[in-house]
Parts: sequence; structure tokens; C-alpha cells
Amino acid sequence: MGERILDREFFDRPSFETAPGLLGRVLVHGPVAVRLTEVEAYGPPGEDPASHTYRGRTPRNSVMFGPPGHLYVYFTYGMHYCVNLVCLPEGMGSGVLLRAGEVIEGVEVARTRRHRPSTTPPLTGRNRTIHERDLARGPARLAVALGLGREHNGLDCCSESGPGVESGSGSAELRVLEGDPVDPTLIRSGPRTGVSSAADTPWRFWIEGDPTVSPYRKHVPKTRPS
Repeated sequence: MGERILDREFFDRPSFETAPGLLGRVLVHGPVAVRLTEVEAYGPPGEDPASHTYRGRTPRNSVMFGPPGHLYVYFTYGMHYCVNLVCLPEGMGSGVLLRAGEVIEGVEVARTRRHRPSTTPPLTGRNRTIHERDLARGPARLAVALGLGREHNGLDCCSESGPGVESGSGSAELRVLEGDPVDPTLIRSGPRTGVSSAADTPWRFWIEGDPTVSPYRKHVPKTRPS
């Protein structure tokens, strides 16, 4: 059961309902598999000021207005990529940010990716061994560990072979597997992190006590020197 790909219907609902249901699910991209331990929901246009779709459709966020179950990848702070899964029917503009996870397959590949030289500053010192719990601890690290970037924006993560297809048959390039859904009593929710608008909306969901969950950071407005 844990190897079955989540179908499109799973994502065809509000992001704040989809988000906790993603905990314990497994993302597979090539040799690396990550079990999700922390996610964050963002609502549709005009309803959630923290969402990229709040002011409507643009070339940058157009994927979020597409069918559910697709990948929305964006570049942030001029340094990092972050990955979301689109929710709600086509045209609604909603999604779930994948904030953290546990690398359960391809640990050494993920570690190599985290150390790979690039045109942007590395996420950690190149001479320090990265602890396994930190390989995908945070949205940018998760994207790097899975080898996801701008070229994966718009990727369909649902199999076209219908619901319940096995992961090895007609699967998408990036697969979201059933995995082992988390006991609801272990799921916690709280304010979103790192956003300036609607930060107190309790749409960040995580697995209580899991060491791969990222630390909560409240947004601190930048001030210019007087």
C-alpha cells in the first residue's frame, strides 16, 4: 500500500486539508526518496495574503492555477528553490509548501547534492559533514536533496494510469507515494514561518517530535538604518 501513487483526487481539495494528509507520504525523484515531516498550506487568490496567488495569476505563479497534483517551483531570496504541490481544481490557485522531510533512500546522493558547487552560496559549509536529519530540513534543503529546480516547475506528480497505480508502472518523474500516513494524534499545527502577512494563520503542520522538522522562525521586518 505504501508504494501506491497518490491520485489527483487527493490534491483536489483545500490546501489546509491536503497539507496534514501529506505528512508521512514519500516523494521519490530518481534515486532519492524523502518522507515528509513538515508542510505549510497557502490559500487561493484574494483570501490568503501570504500566498503567491493572492493578487491573481502571473507568469510566475501560473502553475498554481493549473490542475491539482502538479509541482510549483519558485526561486526565492536570489538563492534557493522551494517546492509546492498544487491543490484545488484548475483555476483556483492554491498549494502546499513542502518544508521538511527525512531522506529514507539515496542518502549519499542527497548529501552530494547538498555539497555540490554552484553559482549560488552553498546551504552549509563544504568541509562539514551534514547530519542525516539536516539533509532535507527546510524547504530549500528539501529541494536540493531531491534534485529539484526551475526546470521541474509544472511537473505532473500524479500517474496518468489512474488511482492506485504501483510506483513502477506508468509513474510520473516525481512520484508522491502513500507511504505511511501519520497518526493524527502526532500532527501539530501552528503559525506559518518566514512570512510577513497572515503569519498567525495556523496552516503549518508537522510531526511532533520528529528531528527533521525545521525550527520555527517568526518573520522579522527589515529596517533601514536611520
